[in-house]
Formats: sequence, C-alpha cells, structure tokens
Amino acid sequence: MTSKLNTVGIIGLAAITSLAATPALAAGTTAGTTITNTATVDYQVGGVAQGQQSASNNFTVDRKINLLVEEVGTVTTNVVPGQTNAVTTFQLTNSSNETLDFALVASQIVGGTAAHGGTDTFNATNVRIYRDNTVTGTVGSWDVGDTLLTGFVDELVVDTAIRLFVVADIPAGLANNAVAGVTLRATAREGGTAGTQGAAITETTGANTAGKDTVFADIAGVTGDAARDGSHSDNDDYTVQTATLAVAKSSRVISDPFNGTTNPKLIPGAVVEYCIAVANTGAAAASSVVINDAVPGQLTYIPSSILLGGTYTGTVPSGTCDFNGTAGGSYTAPNVSGTIASIAAGATSTLVFRATVN
Repeated sequence: MTSKLNTVGIIGLAAITSLAATPALAAGTTAGTTITNTATVDYQVGGVAQGQQSASNNFTVDRKINLLVEEVGTVTTNVVPGQTNAVTTFQLTNSSNETLDFALVASQIVGGTAAHGGTDTFNATNVRIYRDNTVTGTVGSWDVGDTLLTGFVDELVVDTAIRLFVVADIPAGLANNAVAGVTLRATAREGGTAGTQGAAITETTGANTAGKDTVFADIAGVTGDAARDGSHSDNDDYTVQTATLAVAKSSRVISDPFNGTTNPKLIPGAVVEYCIAVANTGAAAASSVVINDAVPGQLTYIPSSILLGGTYTGTVPSGTCDFNGTAGGSYTAPNVSGTIASIAAGATSTLVFRATVN
C-alpha cells in the first residue's frame, strides 16, 4: 500500500514545550538570560509511528534600565539657623532587570519654587549622602550607623528599594521661612564589580541584536531630568523655622518721698519700675531667652524686685506692660538679669524690676 500525500495533513502535534523559567518579579526576567523554546512533532504514516521531529529557538533577554528616586514624605524639613546635620530623606528603587551601580549627585536648586511651595533663597553647606543601615541603628532614620557614600550606590539588586539621606548644615543668621531646595539624582551604571563604581551605560540603538541589548525605561524626574535617559531625580527642601524677637523697654514712676503713690514725680528718692518686653514674631519658640539690663549709676536697684515671665497687652512696642510675673532673676552690680525658659511663637514675655532715683 502506498501512502497518500495528504496523510501528512492529519499529523497530530504532540506538544510544544519550553524550558522552565524562574518566576517573574516586578523587574522581569533577568537580563542576559537565554530563553530556549523547543517544539516537537509526532506523526504516523500508514498507521506506523515515525521518528519524532523537533526544532528549537533561543534568544537572550535584553536589559531594561529603570529606576525611581522619590522624596520620602510630603512636607518640608524644618530647620533652625546654625543647625548641623539637617536631614532630607529619599528612596531609590532599582526596577531594572539587572543588578546595577547608581551614581548619586545631591545638588541645590538656584531660586525658583522649591518642592513644597517656598521660594529658594539660600544654600545649605557640607552636603553629604548616606545610605540607611538596615542592620544596626534605627531603620528608616538617619543615625551614626548609616553609611556615608562616596558618590554611588554599589551593586543594588533588582526589585530593591533603599533609603538615602541627604544631610547638610544650615547657615546661621537666616530669616524665618527661608528655603533651600535640594535635588537628589541617581544614574544607572554597570554593576558586577563590588566596591567600584561601574562604567556609564549607553542605550542600544538600531535593530535588536543577538546579544544583550539595553533599553532605558525610566520616567522623567524633576526639571532637567528627561524620560528614558538612564537617570531619575526628585526634590525636597529645608525651611527655616526660627524665632524672631522684638524688644521694647518702658518705665513708670511708682512713688516719690513727698507724693507717695498719688501723682508721683521722678525726683530723687522716687521708685521707678522698668519693663523689658520680648515679643516672638517668628514661627518657632525661642528658648533660654537671657535678658540683661545695666542699671544706670543715677539709680539704685531695689533687691528682690525682679519679676520674670509677665504678660504684655498689645503689640511690641506699642502695647502696654502688665508689670507682673514670677519672682526670679539676679542682680550683680550693675546688671539685672533673668532667663525666660521659652517664648512661644506669637507670644510676648517680660522682665520687670524696680530702682530708686539717687
């Protein structure tokens, strides 16, 4: 019996199989992986099984470069003038399908609107970048256990997010609500050699090749950071919250030797009461407010007459001292002095004392 040609048309395909793959993560299959697919064909001729036929295909998974730099939190970092080690916090995620190094640059914006709406008016100093140590110290917060980086993150594995801290010092003498904007930019670099920053990465141009090609897949970051450039960035800022103090000094005559307390006059022997009012018009409390006043030589300080922490009606300097408070302070000729522990933002506190006209 001769077989008919169309017998081949009813061949049964037994299976099309491929090699098992590692479960895919968010970053996808690892770059450089070879994926092999083998198809097999089983058939019969005249009812007799023939030799199995097969064909294979394989290709190399290309490299997708993707990363994300994000500010942690949604508010500015409040600082005070002269503060050291002020911290802004970011997160870097390697969403590529390969372990990579990441070059880091912390820079400061120049003018314009900062991340949280303020206008950039100053630069911080001594800017450094730290990587959070997740083994020791407080995880998620900057502390002495964190690692000072020398310009790059080393061998960051796929699907990993790490916390980075931009730490800086704040100049003294800044006004309340002064703002410094900070940008953290990360750029993908070749991985594979621990302890050494890898070479720059170039996106593959032209048609797909048989080897491991490179595709940039990152989104645009803040101003000047385009999509698909192998880098990403985000902004944060420092905002100065400080006390702004205004001082007013007033006096009143209490008594004199002839009129007593009825319409007294400032003659020798008269008692004068001074009030020093300190108003805090800033956005942060002023602490350990030390007041000193040198008593003029024409006056004699009245012992134990100092009152601290009194109230003031109205706005310095046009308001009125209430000449009250709690006994305290000290006198070391010729200086009256006293310390007010704290003056809250928007509050006024006073030091009051008495002296006699010589």
